[in-house]
Amino acid sequence: MICLDEMGPEGAKSFPGPRVVRTEPAGAWRPRAAQEVDYGRRGSGPIFGAFAPATGEALTAPYAGRTIATWVNFLDRVDAWAGTGGERVYAVLDNLSTHRALDALLWALAHPRWEFVFQPTCAAYLNVIEPWWKVLRSLALKGRRFETWADIAQAVEAATAYWNAHRHPFVWGRRQRRRRARAAGVACLPLVT
Repeated sequence: MICLDEMGPEGAKSFPGPRVVRTEPAGAWRPRAAQEVDYGRRGSGPIFGAFAPATGEALTAPYAGRTIATWVNFLDRVDAWAGTGGERVYAVLDNLSTHRALDALLWALAHPRWEFVFQPTCAAYLNVIEPWWKVLRSLALKGRRFETWADIAQAVEAATAYWNAHRHPFVWGRRQRRRRARAAGVACLPLVT
């Protein structure tokens, strides 16, 4: 199973983090906001991603725009990344119009080992790539300021390489918290009358 989706569109700007990203000189008067406002049009675009939860391996690819042609190009990249084995590939997708476009469905017909599984509308939590996007955003973008779209693409590429170097199977759901064992007999205390 491979989960496919896109992060974005992300723009070149300041991303909030644990520390304030300063865009003005130190000592200058500033309003009460914790994160300074970062205006500007310095480029933006989507980042397409593929994620295999069983192995934890990931692939990301930045594109200048979200079109059907870029989506089909990304599908070709994922097909090469997934290998040429005869095993069936289930691609979990959301209901974005580019994912259901005629060219994308024709691509699926030309690649018979692929099967697209579309998640229900308003159920993004069913796609395992969504929590992984949160991890990637914290690795690549959180607490940093980007001047250009190329800087964002480079940061996402470095974060993906870091993730793949330290990958592990991705467990879906809440983190299990350890509970201390209760002392024996605590719940069975006799009532005092």
